[in-house]
Amino acid sequence: MLGREELDFGDFDRPSRPKRLPEVLTREELGRLLGKMEGTHRLLAQILYGAGLRVIEGVQLRVKDVDIGAGIIRVRDAKGGKDRVTMLPQLVRAGVQEQLEKVRARFAQDRAEGCAPVHLPHAFAAKDPTAGLRWEWQWVFPAASLSRDPRTGTMRRHHMLVESIQRAVRKAAAVAGIAKRVSPHVLRH
Repeated sequence: MLGREELDFGDFDRPSRPKRLPEVLTREELGRLLGKMEGTHRLLAQILYGAGLRVIEGVQLRVKDVDIGAGIIRVRDAKGGKDRVTMLPQLVRAGVQEQLEKVRARFAQDRAEGCAPVHLPHAFAAKDPTAGLRWEWQWVFPAASLSRDPRTGTMRRHHMLVESIQRAVRKAAAVAGIAKRVSPHVLRH
């Protein structure tokens, strides 16, 4: 009986999965979609579209990563652990400024109520324990309510849930009558 190493299978490649083409919205469909969204979800969708961000990159933006004056967004620890810089579209700069003002007010209220500091990446909390209490480390799109941190048991404000923007985009697409499979990721294409 021949062993596996003795058999000659030739130069066969493994069968590959068929690649799906991404859904792409027309300008008209995009206008209808964004027209059916409002508030923070609309602003985030506009940023995802204009800056080409992944949904997780959008919800995890921190104040220090957005430079309105220079018109840039720094995406940190993105897919593959890489950092990159992308543009902040002119159209959303005023909206981002308003969002930051709202977040600053909520941040001041959370500080006054003794809320735990924001979660910091990797081991940065050990390196600089006060960083989570500083303005620049706060989320641009914080959650509407406090939640218990499963790692520490403390109450803190996390970033907006990915599912929240996913639901908002799906709902807007349905209301706008877009007959395509629409998700926040479609806004990147």
